[in-house]
Amino acid sequence: MQQHISVMLDRCVELLTPSIESTSHPVVVDATLGLGGHTEALLNKFPHLTVIGIDRDEVALERAHKRLAHFGDRFKSSHAIFDQIESVVAEHGYSHIDGALFDLGVSSIQLDEVNRGFSYSQEAPLDMRMDRSRGITAAEIVNTYAPGKLVQILRSYGEEKFATRIVENIVKTRAIAPMNSTTQLAALVKESIPAATRRTGGNPAKRTFQALRIEANDELGAITRALPLALGLLRVGGRVVVMSFQSLEDRIVKELFVEVSTSKSPRNLPIELPEFAAKFSIITKSGETPSQSELDINPRSASVRLRAIEKVAA
Repeated sequence: MQQHISVMLDRCVELLTPSIESTSHPVVVDATLGLGGHTEALLNKFPHLTVIGIDRDEVALERAHKRLAHFGDRFKSSHAIFDQIESVVAEHGYSHIDGALFDLGVSSIQLDEVNRGFSYSQEAPLDMRMDRSRGITAAEIVNTYAPGKLVQILRSYGEEKFATRIVENIVKTRAIAPMNSTTQLAALVKESIPAATRRTGGNPAKRTFQALRIEANDELGAITRALPLALGLLRVGGRVVVMSFQSLEDRIVKELFVEVSTSKSPRNLPIELPEFAAKFSIITKSGETPSQSELDINPRSASVRLRAIEKVAA
């Protein structure tokens, strides 16, 4: 198992610092707690800070609790999906927060634990649920979804050009016996894609596995619901920081941030009307990427795009 390294740790702490330092009792939500690396760094740096950690993965929560137990009641947590951020914050007795951090996509713990079914290179059941206590598995999707819906998922969530060929082969295979193996699915995808195409772009199963994982966990839907809620919880001066690891996630974040930071005043007016002024300001000019030194020690950070926004008016 690879050692877990928190992605863009110093930059995330730096971006949240102004919000934390501007109030006497700051509260930050780590909406994707994982193994708790970002939360640990924040709690170490700011002795007056409280962090509420949210994660849908019970294994991650258990490990984070052990790591962060010595912070006492400065660390609070909830087993939940981050689109429940509003109710989680209320459950812990708060109505507003000073910051939120989202580290989107699949976590290191999920990739590294073979039996979770996220990896296309190792044999495991086709599960892919981030929360194994509920939800639909990748095997159920592959074996029960109508062919048309499967094609749509692979195209929309995996941007897979050969979705139709892959689904045709899935339908033939599942008619004989249900598919429940990661390596079986990976081999089927490979066989479905022309040899010339397979020579570039890494493992050909990557896009299909990404699509099934997103569908199984409703990842894009959760992001679309959660970010407006997080922005709504911010006090003036508070910030939301988001790390995305693929273009579909990043597009949702970018479009929302642009929308809420754009004035709604009619264009032909010579002055800005206060009631139409944007309540948010984008902190990062574009999606920031990791430094070369970080890439050298943590290759998994290669695809990250970091964006941050601040609430500037009530």
